[in-house]
Amino acid sequence: MKRIGSFEELKARHERLAPLLALRNTEENDPQTRDILVCGGTGCQASESEQLVKNLNSVLREHGLEREVRAQITGCFGFCEKGPIVKVHPDNVFYVEVKADDAREIIERHVLEGAPVERLLFEEPSVNARVQRQSDISFYGKQMRIALRNCGFINPESIEEYLANQGYQALGTALTDMTPEEVCLLIKESGLRGRGGGGFPTGVKWDIARAQAADQKYIICNADEGDPGAFMDRAIMEGDPHSVIEAMAIGGYAIGASKGLVYIRAEYPLAIQRLETALEQARNCGLLGANILGRGFGFDIEIKLGAGAFVCGEETALIRSMEGKRGEPTTKPPFPAEKGYWGKPSNVNNVETLANIPSIVLRGAGWYRGIGTEKSKGTKVFALAGKISNVGLVEVPLGTTLREIIYDIGGGIRNGRRFKAVQTGGPSGGCIPARFLDTPIDFESLSAIGSMMGSGGMIVLSEDDCMVNLAKFYLEFTMDESCGKCTSCRVGSKRMHEILERITQGKGVPEDMATLRTLAATIKDTALCGLGQTAPNPVLSTLEYFEDEYMAHVNEGRCPAGACTSLLQYSIAADRCVGCSLCARACPSGAISGTPKSLFRIDADVCTKCGECVDKCKFAAIASA
Repeated sequence: MKRIGSFEELKARHERLAPLLALRNTEENDPQTRDILVCGGTGCQASESEQLVKNLNSVLREHGLEREVRAQITGCFGFCEKGPIVKVHPDNVFYVEVKADDAREIIERHVLEGAPVERLLFEEPSVNARVQRQSDISFYGKQMRIALRNCGFINPESIEEYLANQGYQALGTALTDMTPEEVCLLIKESGLRGRGGGGFPTGVKWDIARAQAADQKYIICNADEGDPGAFMDRAIMEGDPHSVIEAMAIGGYAIGASKGLVYIRAEYPLAIQRLETALEQARNCGLLGANILGRGFGFDIEIKLGAGAFVCGEETALIRSMEGKRGEPTTKPPFPAEKGYWGKPSNVNNVETLANIPSIVLRGAGWYRGIGTEKSKGTKVFALAGKISNVGLVEVPLGTTLREIIYDIGGGIRNGRRFKAVQTGGPSGGCIPARFLDTPIDFESLSAIGSMMGSGGMIVLSEDDCMVNLAKFYLEFTMDESCGKCTSCRVGSKRMHEILERITQGKGVPEDMATLRTLAATIKDTALCGLGQTAPNPVLSTLEYFEDEYMAHVNEGRCPAGACTSLLQYSIAADRCVGCSLCARACPSGAISGTPKSLFRIDADVCTKCGECVDKCKFAAIASA
């Protein structure tokens, strides 16, 4: 595209490109034209969404419709449970679980005949019927998209579509109408807090960096995202990379930085590829580089690849890793805003935080401050996973309750099982029991009940999940991810994990509970960085709310959830066994004996507790205790 030399030219380019999105901004049904968007996120790509796009375009060419109808990729729609997703504009028909082979039917029935493909529509449980529009699906009913505003709406590999949807208008506004101090003040007044875990006020962090005197400053985007089950930042990078680039340029102007760096894990190849494409497009348009929009401000961005170390999500460890050093935290102060990358003032924000910036600049601090709670403003993106019916990305106003997310948006627990707890904040967070389901989600409320917002992981647990085993899983993760610099974190987490391992094997003793609490308190008080300080949280929260499960393991040698294999004893019920021998034939250890049409038995000393017999039995005759 031609270079854009001024804010006036940028606004004119927007006006000229706006028709690109015309079909997505109207519900007038023109049978001669269609705009078909296909989810192109990592999850849907794994289900052949790229081939689906090719097939759609192939059938369009076959019918001579390639000029009237476009089929192209977009970012994540959020409803990952039902991907790949196809959305047809302008009639806003929303198809789920679409296969590559469905392309012909969509074109020939929907596009040519104007009849939506009924079997591909979502079946909405609340009305027990299939619905056509995204807005009619309960999963989206209570969501509000700001950070995810362009995901599922524009082609992430097209700067033209980003410009058509007011892209880079916020940058032009900041450079033309605001001073750096005014930009920082705007972000402070909005109440935006960091979405990477700590919740520090973003505008305050920017203003600290702005006040530093230095010949070089840096804006750093933390795209490392290491929490198990979290994929919020990845989805934004894959679905709307230009919003992050624009926000970094605005941040660079605000603090006086001419260089930006994106630290992203190499495990995100699609996000990296789309970011690289977006950077090249922005440079070609003059929106990165020297003298942006003719305002005398120069700014460019470099990508730094991380090796996937969880500790590098901590900002000082991230900076050391970018410098080519071992990724481990340093003591603070000095803070990165004072002395960061190569000793220069550096501002570190995560992807989701940055994705909010352009909307705040365009719509004002008051608009953003009007969303959320008294101390937690705006929206938050959560990766909803676990035993939930609707797995996916959700963005809701802060203050929305856990119950609303789990039941109204998430559709409740799979297979009619009972809700047990929800883990928020990933390995650094805590497990929240059912009695707190009506807790509003904000920084203060979650902290008050022993958890935290974190970057936005939300793992839903059912009655089949063992809380001791879950605590062990998260502690094992943080133990493995510890950089090893602190003795308390390196050794203390290992000792805690050893105790949990004993307990889940039925070898624990009552004194273990006191030892776990003592170790946890010591690690929290003495660890150098957030990883170590919060590592005991899953253990402490499960001890607080589910101590009875710990005691059942220790005192009774029993796992109430039936999840700890070392404590299981399989048996065959005489009144249910029909002697079909399927269990014996499936048993890999030969622990099951009997003759056909007679009662089979399990030798507990030989049984490896693999559960294969339970899966094969068609009569529910095998139970564990």
